[in-house]
Amino acid sequence: MEFERPTFKDILEARQIIQTYLPRTPLYSYPQLNDLLGTKIYVKHENHLPTVSFKVRGGINLLHHLSPEERRMGVVTASTGNHALSVAYAGHLFGVPVTIVMPEQANPVKVKAVRSLGADIIFFGRIFEESKDRAFKLAEERHARFIHPANEPHLIAGVATYAVEILEDCPSVDMIFVPIGGGSGASGCCLAKQELKPEVQVIGVQAEKAPAAYLSWKTKKIVKDKMETAAEGLQTQMGYELTQGILRDYLTDFVLVSEDEMSRAILTYLELVRNLSEEAGAAPLAGAVKVKEKLKDKTVALILSGSNISLERLRILLSTL
Repeated sequence: MEFERPTFKDILEARQIIQTYLPRTPLYSYPQLNDLLGTKIYVKHENHLPTVSFKVRGGINLLHHLSPEERRMGVVTASTGNHALSVAYAGHLFGVPVTIVMPEQANPVKVKAVRSLGADIIFFGRIFEESKDRAFKLAEERHARFIHPANEPHLIAGVATYAVEILEDCPSVDMIFVPIGGGSGASGCCLAKQELKPEVQVIGVQAEKAPAAYLSWKTKKIVKDKMETAAEGLQTQMGYELTQGILRDYLTDFVLVSEDEMSRAILTYLELVRNLSEEAGAAPLAGAVKVKEKLKDKTVALILSGSNISLERLRILLSTL
C-alpha cells in the first residue's frame, strides 16, 4: 500500500499548531558528555514535554486534523506507552474519546499516566503487534478512527518539528542520533534535515533484540523479526511502509545496541546530565558511544526522546552500580 509522505509545508503547519500547546524543548550541551565522546554533543530534551516524550507532538497534530465526525466517534490506537500518552494527551486537549490497546505487561508508570488523561485502556496481547491488530479490529467494530503508530503523515509531520528546532538552534550540527521503533521520529527528522540541511547525517539506533526496523531498512523490504528487548519504545516486530520508505531515501546509517549498552546510557544520563531516561530515550547515547571513533570533529545531537521509566526498572539499574 502506498502512503502519502508529509511535505516540509506540512511540518511547518504542524509547528504552528503544536506551539499553541507545547513549549519548545531545550537543546543543551554538557561538558562531561563532550569529554566522554570526544566531540561537541548536544542533547535535545524531548523528555521535558508534558508527557515526558517526543510523541505528543504527533498526537496533537493528528487529532487537530480530525474531522468533526471523527472527533465525535473517537479514536483507537495501540501502544507500549509513549504513543498512548501522546494520543491520550491530545484527546484530553480536544475532547476526543480515546481508547488505547496496550500489551498485558505494559509499563505501569505509563499506564497510570494514560489513565490520568481520561483514556480507556484495554490490555491485550503479549507484544505490541498483537495489541495493534486488536486495536485495528476494535476501531472497525466501533466505526472509530484507527491511529496507526507509524503510517500516519500527521504523526510524522508533528514529531518532525523537533528536528526543525535542532537545526534552527544549532545550524552547525553534523549528525543527529535518533531512536527507531516504528520510525516516526527518525523519518520526520530525515524529512526536516533534507529540506534545511541535506548534508546532516541522521543515524538510527535500534535494539539488537528487536532489529526489524534495521532489517527492513537494510533489505529494502518489510521484515518481521524477533522482539525481545526491554526497551518499550523500540518494541516493534516489523518495519512499517511509510516510515521505512522515508528512511531508505534519507537515513545515513543504523546502529544496533545491546540491552546492557542502553542500561549504561541511562546511568550515564543520570550521572552526567542529571536527567532520567528510559531505554529508548537512552538508545541514541548508547549508539553514539558505540561508534565514538566516527564522531571526531563532528557536532552531534542526541534525541533524549523519553523518560517514562518505572521505579522498579530504575532500582534494578541502580543496583548494578
